[in-house]
Amino acid sequence: MSPEKRIYQQPVRLLIESLTNSAKIYPQKTALIIEGISFTYGDLFSATANLAHHLKQKGVSSGDRVAIYMDNTWPCVVSIYATLLAGGVFIIINPQTKADKLKFILEDSEASLLITDIHLSNNFIDITGNPSNLKGIICSNYSSGSIENEPAGFIEPFENIIKNSAPAPPVANSISLDLAALIYTSGSTGNPKGVMMTHQSIVFAAQSLIEYLRLSPEHCIINMLPLAFDYGLYQLLMTIFLGATLVLERSFTYPAQILNRIKQFDVTVFPGVPTIYATLAGMHNRNPLCFPSVTRITNTAAALPSDYQPILRQIFPNALIYRMYGLTECKRVCYLDPELADTKPTSVGKAIPGTQAFILSPKGKPVPPGTPGILYVRGPHVMKGYWKQPELSAHMLKPGPLPGEYMLCTHDWFKIDADGDLYFLGRSDDIIKTRGEKVSPVEVENVLYGISGIKEAAVIGVPDQLLGQAIKAFVVLEKHAVLSEKEILKVCSLKLENFMVPKVVEFRDALSKTTTGKISKNDLL
Repeated sequence: MSPEKRIYQQPVRLLIESLTNSAKIYPQKTALIIEGISFTYGDLFSATANLAHHLKQKGVSSGDRVAIYMDNTWPCVVSIYATLLAGGVFIIINPQTKADKLKFILEDSEASLLITDIHLSNNFIDITGNPSNLKGIICSNYSSGSIENEPAGFIEPFENIIKNSAPAPPVANSISLDLAALIYTSGSTGNPKGVMMTHQSIVFAAQSLIEYLRLSPEHCIINMLPLAFDYGLYQLLMTIFLGATLVLERSFTYPAQILNRIKQFDVTVFPGVPTIYATLAGMHNRNPLCFPSVTRITNTAAALPSDYQPILRQIFPNALIYRMYGLTECKRVCYLDPELADTKPTSVGKAIPGTQAFILSPKGKPVPPGTPGILYVRGPHVMKGYWKQPELSAHMLKPGPLPGEYMLCTHDWFKIDADGDLYFLGRSDDIIKTRGEKVSPVEVENVLYGISGIKEAAVIGVPDQLLGQAIKAFVVLEKHAVLSEKEILKVCSLKLENFMVPKVVEFRDALSKTTTGKISKNDLL
């Protein structure tokens, strides 16, 4: 029996068991390539066991939260799995997070330990000992005295800890219904909210993703998305489940380096967001790119404009193109079968394997094909709720078809076609109401992206005394492109209903992005 088949026979109930299985079957295989350095599954498990042993000595027990405030690095990956092995709940905090927000997350989650890196000391040094539940800091690239006015004994060097061999790896006293992670995401109040994900929900989601992406242990995945972003995190989780290889990069700041890694390591899976694909398209137009080793490209976080598809096929000629939609509260909702990418280029497809997704009216009634409604999601991947926020949890989790069951109400507008494929229309707070009509910003943005010379586009509604809301478009042009507002509006009037044509087009040199690469529409208001 081949190793590929044996690995699926090992039951995975806790997330850490994906690593113990893969380390047992593929101890000498490369698990991670980070900054060009290779680490085997044996390396990863050994470092994980050593850190987990230390976490237990520091008092981390089942259910305790451990905050990981790091870039996409070797210490970050080790810290995730060590927290799980110790029975804890990991929280990955984006390294771009500033001191005030960091302190809020540490206080809100009641984290017992912070694992971080010395280059972030300006943000974390002022919170040592405050909040009071924080028992200590483990810091990579740290040496005693390297931080001014540091409290004695409160900070420990990461590298020394993982060098000390643990007598035996600790045994996590957890079951699949326990929390594995708190994933903090933006909140409407201005403070982030912690999405509670159990071992069961993460294990299920990872296995469902692996199934529909048709992945195997032979795949090599590249990830330049933050591990604090669940889309980036799951690239790591899927790799370890499979016994595959992950090329982990800090960011997409230097695209040429990412493209060199693809060639150097024969990368087969490329996950991205529209802003990354826009950059690649611009590079390709100046100097043609081609990466035949890539057999899967995936997109989520924001809709991928259909006009990108031809150029992506030139850049990745052997790749299946996966359009997907999801939200942190359930990881992934749906995906479009790549064989339908050309015939349904604006659809995000059907529910991921083992789940259901359906559309209801605002009053909770089923809607016919073609009619806009609110998307609901049912399955084991749905969150347990928001950490310590019962009212907000109740807003998102609604009673399901079975007594005592809860399903996720996304509050996002969708429609469904006669084949059962879903189409994203807009976030509940994105829908523009103009002239008595509801307008999906995505539909307008898709037309704008189809205009030659437009690199990025965003559409919002702005207050208007006559219209209620007027449609305003923001565009960034490709270098050397020349387009006027009049030319853009002319194309829009040919392709959109009159009430959907923007009233104003504003040209920008760039559009502000969130840490996950989405265009930040709040910054346009």
